[in-house]
Amino acid sequence: MTKMTLTNALVDCVNGGDKAFVPYIMAGDGGIETLKKTILFLQETGVTAIELGIPFSDPVADGPVIQEAGERALAQGVTLRTVLKELAEFSDEVTVPLVIMTYLNPILSFGIEAFAKACQASGVSGLIIPDLPHEESGLVRSAFTDAELALIPLVSLTSPPDRIEKITAAGEGFIYAVTVNGITGVRDGFNDNLEVHLQQLKAVSPVPVLAGFGISTPEQVQSIGAFADGVIVGSAIVDALHRNDLQTVVSLVKASKKEVHS
Repeated sequence: MTKMTLTNALVDCVNGGDKAFVPYIMAGDGGIETLKKTILFLQETGVTAIELGIPFSDPVADGPVIQEAGERALAQGVTLRTVLKELAEFSDEVTVPLVIMTYLNPILSFGIEAFAKACQASGVSGLIIPDLPHEESGLVRSAFTDAELALIPLVSLTSPPDRIEKITAAGEGFIYAVTVNGITGVRDGFNDNLEVHLQQLKAVSPVPVLAGFGISTPEQVQSIGAFADGVIVGSAIVDALHRNDLQTVVSLVKASKKEVHS
């Protein structure tokens, strides 16, 4: 089966009238042997791409739900290497793009070029590295380009216009628009300026703009997705999978479809 590039998958989704839906999962939560089943289930529900968090001992922006999932995965011995090795075992069955979210230290420990090649061999399409500032992205960019890996930037609500222009100009895959000032987790409401912020990003970005952090209900998928090209849902997905509440996952994905928000 052929896997589309990350940007093409997102653009095709939006052009078809849907909003892109990217679930975040903690790779290895429940054991590395559950990874294939989880990815194929999400693929079957109609997600556009999947973000795989790599468990890390000192996460920067994770809220309690994702932190606890990471601790469970670490307790099972899950590492960046074991995740990539496991992905390679079934990558021919995965048709949606896979994005890895990890921190810089594990990549440096792996070796940048070796890591990029391992990602390519495992069917990974993009990388999110929260502690790698735009100014330092040259450290990995050439190796990632050679391995056809998109380096996905994060843009915060507090980023000034000139910085937004620099980040979006170099954006690959999609722009990750952070919707809150703070850590991940369920939110009841969002900043009043969020709509304007997302519209400004879309106006200057050469790639799709996806909103993430705090989106946890079908209603929020629709309301925030209306101002972006799609959404990323993390804590609500991680929690539902941990509780084996698959119906909640399905309802979140379904909220991104055109027959729901048209």
